[in-house]
Amino acid sequence: MKKYIVFLLFTVISVGTITAQDWNTDFTTAKELAETNDLPIILVFQGSDWCAPCIKLDRAIWSTNEFKDYAKEHYVMLQADFPRRKKNALPEEQLNKNKVLAENYNRQGIFPFVVVMNANGEVYGETSYKKLTPKEYIEELNSFIK
Repeated sequence: MKKYIVFLLFTVISVGTITAQDWNTDFTTAKELAETNDLPIILVFQGSDWCAPCIKLDRAIWSTNEFKDYAKEHYVMLQADFPRRKKNALPEEQLNKNKVLAENYNRQGIFPFVVVMNANGEVYGETSYKKLTPKEYIEELNSFIK
């Protein structure tokens, strides 16, 4: 019985320490990280609770271990989420930051919309949901980087 309890505790602790994609939500912080680490920023506009292609992109790419492992060393990930459900509402300050990002980088209001840029906010390229493997999506993102 003790072995079972120890195993159960170990499993709960292990699962609790698994982290999801390390998303930044502040553009200033993302730019600082990109500058310090000489990395591009991947800015993702999404509607996490209403946009079907956004949810597909999250499941097929952002949430995969292959992408997360690669991104950890090669990108600064920045998320601008626009949820619609009341229970998922963002704090007003965050919503306003996301609106400013949209005004500057997603004027057409496309969801999902992925912008690859440098630490100064200069855009290298743009893409959206595509039915690709994580490896193929990484190759597409990297094709924009100068």
